[in-house]
Amino acid sequence: MAVASVHLVSESATGALHAQVRADLHDPASTVADARLDLAVLGESREGWVSFHLDAATIAGRTYFLVVQAVDAADDVAWSGIDADRPDLPPSWQHRDGWHPCEAGARLTFGMDPLGPSGLLTAGLLTNGTTSSTTTVAVSPAEADGTAYVPDSNVLRLPSGEWRYLPEHATEPVTVPAADLGAVRSVAASRAWLARGRVPGRTTEQRAAAARALLSIRALLQPSGAVAAAWVDAWKYSWPRDSSAVVTALAATGHTDEAYRILAYNARTQRSDGTWDARTELDGSGPPDDREWQLDANGWVSWSVWQWHQAAGDDRQLAALYPMVRKATRHAVNALDDEGLPPPGPDYWEMPSTATTIGTAAPLLAGLRASADLARRSGHTADSDAWQAAGDRLADGIRRHFAPLGYPRTADGRHGRDSAIAFLAPPFNQPPPDLAAALDSTHAALARPGGGISPGDDAAQHWPNAWTPSTATLALAFAGVGHTDTAGRLLAWILDHRTVLGELAEQVDPAGKPTSVAPLVWTDALVLLTLTQLDGPPLPTPPER
Repeated sequence: MAVASVHLVSESATGALHAQVRADLHDPASTVADARLDLAVLGESREGWVSFHLDAATIAGRTYFLVVQAVDAADDVAWSGIDADRPDLPPSWQHRDGWHPCEAGARLTFGMDPLGPSGLLTAGLLTNGTTSSTTTVAVSPAEADGTAYVPDSNVLRLPSGEWRYLPEHATEPVTVPAADLGAVRSVAASRAWLARGRVPGRTTEQRAAAARALLSIRALLQPSGAVAAAWVDAWKYSWPRDSSAVVTALAATGHTDEAYRILAYNARTQRSDGTWDARTELDGSGPPDDREWQLDANGWVSWSVWQWHQAAGDDRQLAALYPMVRKATRHAVNALDDEGLPPPGPDYWEMPSTATTIGTAAPLLAGLRASADLARRSGHTADSDAWQAAGDRLADGIRRHFAPLGYPRTADGRHGRDSAIAFLAPPFNQPPPDLAAALDSTHAALARPGGGISPGDDAAQHWPNAWTPSTATLALAFAGVGHTDTAGRLLAWILDHRTVLGELAEQVDPAGKPTSVAPLVWTDALVLLTLTQLDGPPLPTPPER
């Protein structure tokens, strides 16, 4: 028995609210569950959450659709998945591809995958990925039960002893006898790719986790250069923020060709004003919706170009990327106000903000420092001087508005702590003198009872789960300021809470179970960077001058 809920605003005393779960969104004949609510029973005026109890005969791993429609209503009926009286709820897009407010009588649809016991949507990946062609298939929690990857590969060893993998040029996985020739070739290809770079980590467990993260990044990297955040519909897009972390992780582990392919994709998808859409389709055709863009991307992409160049040292390719860096940096410079700060707007939380956030200011500072150094190395002296001065202005603004408050989420100090304080530490920025103490206090404020870190503690938000990107970013920051013991503890917690296949999920619930999606490419990249930082030598950090 499944339950689907909508927030209803009804002014009708007649009619019904009709819900169906369908295998095909547009085909009523594909309905696998059906329910109705009599509007008269709810009263003439009704506002609040209502639930449908749906006995849906679903199949694990398939996508289904919930369709809701008002039928024979005399007056206005509308519904959505956002309760205006609950500011702690996340934005609508986080509710699995939908929960959009609807006009009276319209239909509300959203994709939904049957969840595993812990609320985990995916537990791993099968792929036949190469640099020219990639097909990826998600492994559901049910399919992952009792299985394990053949070490350093995306081939599954089943409880029966058979292997399951995605053959070259195939779109569906096959089950074969153990050591099948095609599967063995797939394993060999994965291991050969890993061997072309470096697998960081001081222990066997760390190196295994790093290899898994690298292979997951490879599976989520598309031939276009786009990087899928995860292999679930609502995450099958490329975010500049995520892809910049992946660029840096690939460059740091010796896979500079793949890193450059991502940078070239970011150059192709940059908008004419120097900014980026919040996310793009994986073929680079544009954004999937009108989600508000985020200025922090202008810092992230320039920082990642600098990190790639530190590893690759290819001045010819840098010259091809320089126009992208110039447009991004000029827009960032022009966005700074008289106090040296960027304007309010969404950052990695992807939520509106009425005050400048550290999640925008710190990445922009990293980008300005990186761009100034790239310009100097490229012989663009005027650009370097201008961007150096803009970076100094922004750094001064952060010192005056954020530092006295312990580097909180917003410059007005009204929205609590934020794990984005980590973006002020290496390898993003040269750390201010008081950063280590502020990291400690932020860590204490954001620590979840079961371990791990929440993104923030703003009273208007509710973060019951630990988020692995925030936990990994703080681990990286602590490693960057020399607090390696704290970094090691945070990293160990992340590795202790992987899926049964050893993948890194986006979140971990209060019971300690991985939830949401796995693998999450942003966490994969951040864990690789943390392992690299702890291994030494330290990752490079853009210079202040």
